[in-house]
Amino acid sequence: MKRIKIAQIGTSANSHGNPIFGSLQKQSDIFEIAGYSMPENERDKFPGNMKLFEGFREMSVDEILNDASIEAVAIETEEIHLTKYALMAAKVGKHIHMEKPGGRELSEFEELIETVKAGNTVFHTGYMYRYNPYVIDLLKRIKEGELGDIISVEAQMNCRHPESVRSWLSAFPGGMMFFLGCHLIDLIYRIQGEPKKIIPLNRSTGYLGASGEDFGMAIFEYDRGVSFAKTCAVERGGFARRQLVVTGTEGTVEIKPFEMSAPGGIWTGKIEFFSDAWADRGVYTETAVFDRYDAMMNGFGRMVRGEIENPYTYDYELDLYRTVLRACNAL
Repeated sequence: MKRIKIAQIGTSANSHGNPIFGSLQKQSDIFEIAGYSMPENERDKFPGNMKLFEGFREMSVDEILNDASIEAVAIETEEIHLTKYALMAAKVGKHIHMEKPGGRELSEFEELIETVKAGNTVFHTGYMYRYNPYVIDLLKRIKEGELGDIISVEAQMNCRHPESVRSWLSAFPGGMMFFLGCHLIDLIYRIQGEPKKIIPLNRSTGYLGASGEDFGMAIFEYDRGVSFAKTCAVERGGFARRQLVVTGTEGTVEIKPFEMSAPGGIWTGKIEFFSDAWADRGVYTETAVFDRYDAMMNGFGRMVRGEIENPYTYDYELDLYRTVLRACNAL
């Protein structure tokens, strides 16, 4: 089958631009890389990122947009620029993979969704947990009713960032809730839909003088219970405590650790509780090692080729973005 000709716009220090470009290189049976562009001075801002791009053609954004043979574009700039460049690509009919969650302006994101919807092009966002094998399986089982009625979802994504990153978070409404909490909101919203109320509880710890909101928390009220998302950038052991707990009337599933590093990728653990016994220890399993970015870009490629439909619709992405802004106290 003909390969998809793709270009990448941007990279960044704290998100996934380099792993995405590396995955495109690995999946050369699917993608033909036309080149890349660094439009926001990324070459000077992130010199340590540049080696991966050596040997590929550096292009201007206009060259990428005006080349009709380039079918798809990966938008991987810093978050504040994402929607701007995705909208440029959408207006010329390119299929788009975009880092999450989008820029800071709702009006721009609304225009982006209107544009991709009108062009019927693929719009695919970099919410990495969507490609976690246990998340995929859990969503299917929830839909089939195996957990019964969902009472609550508890989602945590913690880490320990240096002061420089925690101050950088001040560029975003809600800080960590915008930057990483959006992954958790995606899970809560996918499982439970529109909440009755959202209570943002984002804070700056001020630890070592950092100015951004490096402690993110939001409460989501539903008819049957309360769910929450928590993301903290000053937590020792936070990476190992990343977790998703879904409680239903018929069972509870805890995905933890969400991701642990291993040679060749990452793995995920899970424990399930379906017994009424108080002392039930549940059933624990682990995934095989997998690469989150390879699964993500493989899925995008299959969508562009028309082999599968994107289960995350245009309207879902827009509603999710609005929900993220609400959790960041920005809407």
